[in-house]
Amino acid sequence: MNIDKSKSKISTIALILLLTLSATLVALPAATAQQTPEKKTYAFLGVVPNPVGVNQMILLHVGIFENLDTVDQGWEGLSITIERPDGETDTIDNIRTDSTGGTGAVYTPTMTGTHYLTAHFPEQELKWTFRSYTTHETLTAGTIMLASDSEAVELVVQEEPTSYYPGQPLPNEYWTRPIDAQLREWSVVSGSWLWSAARGPRAVTGNDEAPETAHILWAKPLTWGGQAGGTMEDWSFSHGDAYEGKWDNRIIINGILIYPHRAARGGDLPLYYTAVNLRTGEELWKKTLSSPEEDNLGILFGQNLKWAGYNHHAIYPYIWATNYVGRRLAGDDWHAFDPYTGEWQFTVANVPSGTTVFDETNGWIYCVNLDWNTGEGYIWSMTDLIIPFGEDSPKPGSWGPAGSNYVTRGSGTRTAGRYETWDAAEVNETTGELTEDAQRAYIANFTFPTDLPGGGGAVRATAFGNRSQYTDVWSGKIFGLQYGYTEINTWGISLESGQEGTVLFNKTWDAPADWEIGRPVIEYETTSLKDGFAAFWAKWELQHYFFSTDDGEFMSGPTKPEYYMNLYGMTEGGERPYMIWDGKFYSSGAGGYVYCYDPETADTLWTYITDDPYQEYLFANQFWEFFLFIADGKLYLNHLEHSAIEPMPRSGPWLVLDATTGEEIARADGLFRGHLWGGMAIIGDSVIAHYDTYDLRIYAIGKGPSETTVSIQNDVISLGRDAMIKGTVMDVSPGTEYIEQTLRFPDGVPAISDEDQSEWMMYVYKQLKRPEDPTGVTVKIEVVNPNNEYERLGTTTSDAYGNYALAFEPDVEGTYMIIATFEGSGAYYGSIATSYLTVDDTVVAEETDLTPLENSVSDVEVSVSNMTTYLLAILAVVIIALLIAVYSLLKSQK
Repeated sequence: MNIDKSKSKISTIALILLLTLSATLVALPAATAQQTPEKKTYAFLGVVPNPVGVNQMILLHVGIFENLDTVDQGWEGLSITIERPDGETDTIDNIRTDSTGGTGAVYTPTMTGTHYLTAHFPEQELKWTFRSYTTHETLTAGTIMLASDSEAVELVVQEEPTSYYPGQPLPNEYWTRPIDAQLREWSVVSGSWLWSAARGPRAVTGNDEAPETAHILWAKPLTWGGQAGGTMEDWSFSHGDAYEGKWDNRIIINGILIYPHRAARGGDLPLYYTAVNLRTGEELWKKTLSSPEEDNLGILFGQNLKWAGYNHHAIYPYIWATNYVGRRLAGDDWHAFDPYTGEWQFTVANVPSGTTVFDETNGWIYCVNLDWNTGEGYIWSMTDLIIPFGEDSPKPGSWGPAGSNYVTRGSGTRTAGRYETWDAAEVNETTGELTEDAQRAYIANFTFPTDLPGGGGAVRATAFGNRSQYTDVWSGKIFGLQYGYTEINTWGISLESGQEGTVLFNKTWDAPADWEIGRPVIEYETTSLKDGFAAFWAKWELQHYFFSTDDGEFMSGPTKPEYYMNLYGMTEGGERPYMIWDGKFYSSGAGGYVYCYDPETADTLWTYITDDPYQEYLFANQFWEFFLFIADGKLYLNHLEHSAIEPMPRSGPWLVLDATTGEEIARADGLFRGHLWGGMAIIGDSVIAHYDTYDLRIYAIGKGPSETTVSIQNDVISLGRDAMIKGTVMDVSPGTEYIEQTLRFPDGVPAISDEDQSEWMMYVYKQLKRPEDPTGVTVKIEVVNPNNEYERLGTTTSDAYGNYALAFEPDVEGTYMIIATFEGSGAYYGSIATSYLTVDDTVVAEETDLTPLENSVSDVEVSVSNMTTYLLAILAVVIIALLIAVYSLLKSQK
């Protein structure tokens, strides 16, 4: 029994073991399927530059060899440890990669010696399922990406700094586009003028070599111009002022000047635009701007759009044009064109109402709108409508709207009819609601108080700037100023991301008591949010007042009264010039007095009077001068009068003043006369494009190319003789090649000094009398002697015909290099030329060079001695011949 019981117990245990084993065998596959998948990772670290100088920044490339799927994904929590030579450790942590699996970080070593850098990838769970581009396997969400470390990288830090690309100097020769992408430094001289509006002076950047003389590069007729002649007395052809201004809707974009040949107010008449290379005058195209939907469009503005997607980074230039509403360019369908070809690119229809602004960093177009009836506002972004940056975009990494159509607010019905297809429509055809594409364009919707003084009529300036394409934050402000005889109100509304519609300030300033009694005319002038103030004009008192745009507080005023004639002209109508630059306020008017003020104190910093020595201008003793723009610290002005009496006053000044001191840099009387109702002068690529109402030509004003030549009268001479160095310095700007100039100047147009440049240009391009004794330019003469030693011989000045000369005496035998250099001026870039002279003591005959004065006496003595001997010999022969003749005669007589 006991044995049997024991067998029974063993059998029971065996059965339990067998069942357990069976259960285990059955459960094994299930347990394997539930295990969390793991994947080994490989961290990497790159260091650039290596070696590096102490206190120089390095770029670290850190990540793992495993990409992710979309642009918004990234590995998180990476870190880098840096073991320093002193035994201490620096750490860079909380690094997040982009979708490539890597990213960048920076570090600045502060001590010399070898540093050891290691990247660390922490274990983490994969959040997404996708197919890997690197391994071509499918990675599933939940996979554990195992931790890994990179190999340690030795970073050598030395005392000597590592050399970086040295950069390129600004141009010292005449230059043209395209500008090589490596010439990054040239951005400061190659700005554009993107605003097509006819009036309104501006402070512009990117033109740091703005002209300081009236030198002309080229001239092109806009239409019939100048004096009619014959029986028409001394009247001239219509220049288009009051109120048919010509040459408006003109822009300069990336070195291309684009302009029409008539006023845009012509309604349905064809509006032909011409595009020319601003620096050469070469015509690029001429056409009417037409899209597939609309013909005969007029230019609104230009745009250089910066796009930095993850696939592509570039600037995309556009001309934006629209149709006519009430004989003015005011359509809500905007069409983009290529500036280089004039070809249509894409269309955005029904652009929302509001103030059009550009951000400061990307050149993107926005519309800011405040509805003062409902208290609702919005910021609309054209870029976000077309291709927003982010994971929800159909193609967020690239910019490519060419050939597309986009429709905005209230445009659902436009999917039929003349618009065949649309790439983005705002209103859903079925529901009538905004589509998702349209909603993303409204980057901000907000409310604001409608009880601010003056409401929408008080809005004076709107700024939107510094939008980050990656963090999607922005800044901005709306400034309002409302005025009356008892008080002046200022207020500000924020456009800061997250704070849109918030009132920043709402201030009231009590006006002087005599305003209400005398009720003088008072006018708003201008505002600069960048410079932080607004200007206000008590017209009859001829005084200015200033208010802060930062907090709305009164800053200063009144200024001292201006000359009484400066009163004339409507301030808000643009007839009284004023502008703001570098924290200063500038004012002028019909009286010809130019003032510069400090808005902090209301002090007058300087005054310039544009005197009229011949009393041509009938309304004052000074010419009415209008501000054109400020560039490169220079204030540009020209004379105009919006309804000039024929014949027009002669010698109207074109002026260049130092904007800080008021010092006159250049003045050209009668060279370029402007006008009010058409396009004023503009600047781009440091060249001014100016429409002149004296002859109705377009002039390009700027620093031009020169050509220097040099030669030797006899290029082989003997030692001890003088060499005559001769040459020319000529103006070789594009305009000097015109038939009008080559007929008058068959040997070329001489380069003339800055001091005589204005009168010289009047002579060369306008056929006024030749200046008396104009001065040429300074030429530096150097030689490299046969011993390869430089020697500066001196300088000379070319004459009014471009010629110069200089004599020098070589002191050793051999070949000399002669170097003639014109170092340039305000009117011209410099130029250089070389020639060669051989000094050989064996050369005697056929020398016509100058003879040194100190050798002339001895040479004469030798010549006289030789001639005496020669004459005595001849005399002896003659005497002998006579004796023979006498002897023969006597003999024959016998």
